[in-house]
Amino acid sequence: MTTDAFLADCRARLAFDLLSNTWNAVVLWALRDGPGRPVELRERIGGISSKVLTETLRRLQFNGLVDRRAHPGASSGIEYHLTALGRTLLAPIDAIGAWAFEHGDEVMAAREAACAPDPQSARQPARPTANAATSCDAP
Repeated sequence: MTTDAFLADCRARLAFDLLSNTWNAVVLWALRDGPGRPVELRERIGGISSKVLTETLRRLQFNGLVDRRAHPGASSGIEYHLTALGRTLLAPIDAIGAWAFEHGDEVMAAREAACAPDPQSARQPARPTANAATSCDAP
């Protein structure tokens, strides 16, 4: 793969898209130890609404990363599990998590510096506007 393949190859873009959605990686990671029902996944993950979890599970299922099993007669008859393809993403997710653990403080410091008022100028630095996670107003 050439260095420009990340720019031109739609398969590479697909992989980046799959990992760039916050909830995709989180839900895949939550399923790493075995199947889970939606209510169990919400408890494991925390901070995800039922609607967003359902959308994420459907997206992951559409992409062949998660499988949905219905168990007739069970009180909560639906559970989700990783497919073999979904399991292949656990190592990259783990690597990204390790990177975040190692460099997260540096990223947070850069964000704080970018959002700090410039003492030599009354002008504020340009603030990112892509989403709340990159905003200077985000926690």
